[in-house]
Amino acid sequence: MSTVVETEEHRALRAAVAALGQRHGREHDREALWAEAGKLGYLGVNLPEEYGGGGGGMAELSLVLEELGAAGCPLLMMVVSPAICGTVMARFGTDEQKARWLPGLADGTRTMAFGITEPDAGSNSHRITTTARRDGDDWVLTGRKVFISGVDIADATLVVGRTEDARTGKLKPCLFVVPRDAPGFGRRQIDMELNAHEKQFELTLDDVRLPADALVGDEDAGLLQLFAGLNPERIMTAAFAVGMGRYAVAKAVAYAKDRQVWKAPIGAHQAVAHPLAQAHIELELARLMMQKAAHLYDAGDDIGAGEAANMAKYAAAEACVKAVDSAVHTLGGNGLTREFGLASLITASRVARIAPVSREMILNYVSHQTLGLPKSY
Repeated sequence: MSTVVETEEHRALRAAVAALGQRHGREHDREALWAEAGKLGYLGVNLPEEYGGGGGGMAELSLVLEELGAAGCPLLMMVVSPAICGTVMARFGTDEQKARWLPGLADGTRTMAFGITEPDAGSNSHRITTTARRDGDDWVLTGRKVFISGVDIADATLVVGRTEDARTGKLKPCLFVVPRDAPGFGRRQIDMELNAHEKQFELTLDDVRLPADALVGDEDAGLLQLFAGLNPERIMTAAFAVGMGRYAVAKAVAYAKDRQVWKAPIGAHQAVAHPLAQAHIELELARLMMQKAAHLYDAGDDIGAGEAANMAKYAAAEACVKAVDSAVHTLGGNGLTREFGLASLITASRVARIAPVSREMILNYVSHQTLGLPKSY
């Protein structure tokens, strides 16, 4: 990396996290890695120092996830717990909420899931039907969520619901902390083909009663708070994809240098070398856009970060899918064996194209927000 792009501190952090990732590797114990990363301060590098964090931002946190991914041991809950939930809590939580949650999110001893997607809403967050109504001093939540990661290992879930605006009667988004064991809060694991440590769940909220302080931030600033969490989510998804792509390319390059069928290693043949070179270039370009998005977000430019974060997520997902495909193809039949550890990435790499928002919705965003083209919906 050029010194123009990254500081000396960033390069030192990158090297330290890479070393941690190499120690744990592809067959890592997820709990052990999470605990060590938390103890070393990597999980909370973006959170405020006064609550045990590193005082950095998305530039540092995305770097951590990228390097863990490049070592074959990405921690998916980093996208959710410190990036989305930690950011929202740090920016909009009360002093009491910050004191209760941020130290644990920073050192990894507590985790928080994020519940926004619904069965009938998909990518349209304006169609969310999970509602919150006041009952005395309490809130009562009712609704359903789907494809929510890691609910079983999270202490609580930050749930996006909607409350009625007293002035207009319209529903507006709000964020609530729902403890894992809250009465009426049910979960069902979704049977996924994807082989990941973090499981996916469908959630039901059946008149879940919460105290007044379960509401995060200002009831009237719901959209602002929601998008404050979604930009980091896209930046971190880009980091997840870039790291995975780098891991796949590194595996393929090592194989192509060693594997010999004719007179020279197969990596000497341009039909093998060029797809890997192209994958490397596209991953580097995606990483640059990710760094731009992180820089804008950390500088407080939410609008600029929104555009860049969407572009970074799009570019990284496309680059990752192509990198994994090229890597598997380089190994031939070996690319589909469990021994070489690439076959499972075929499914995993597709996730970045679909989640947390589809590539088509990002193209819609760029069409409307950047290019000023009219909407069809």
